[in-house]
Amino acid sequence: MPVAIIDGCTVREFVEDTDAFEKAMKQRFNNLDSDRDGTLSRSDVRAAFECVRFLGCALDMLDPNTPDQIDQLHDRVFCKFDTDHNGVVDIMEFQAQMRDILLAMADGLGAAPLQVVIDAGGLLEDALKHGEGRHVTFAAQAP
Repeated sequence: MPVAIIDGCTVREFVEDTDAFEKAMKQRFNNLDSDRDGTLSRSDVRAAFECVRFLGCALDMLDPNTPDQIDQLHDRVFCKFDTDHNGVVDIMEFQAQMRDILLAMADGLGAAPLQVVIDAGGLLEDALKHGEGRHVTFAAQAP
């Protein structure tokens, strides 16, 4: 995995560049939309969440033996995205939640540059690509 120097300003600038942000989120949305109906179902969101859960289990961050708690967490995440409570997540709902998530990440990163490991295909990778050539530095691969 690549290592990069990033700060919250890089992430915030990406989110505030409406064209770049919406293009990246539309691509992510389309990748999650398994039946190509223009909405994300519970199973689409769950599949995306399972990737994060798998990573968390692999890093010993989550207990894989708590299926009821995992199901409840999936439901809470889906409800957070499905703001109009119609049972599906549309592109506008998806972009709004992803914007909030990325802005929270920007706040967490703060203004001081940090060296972080970047997950290939992850959210921060979009912000880094947007910031390339300005104040983002990719370092060597992490072991």
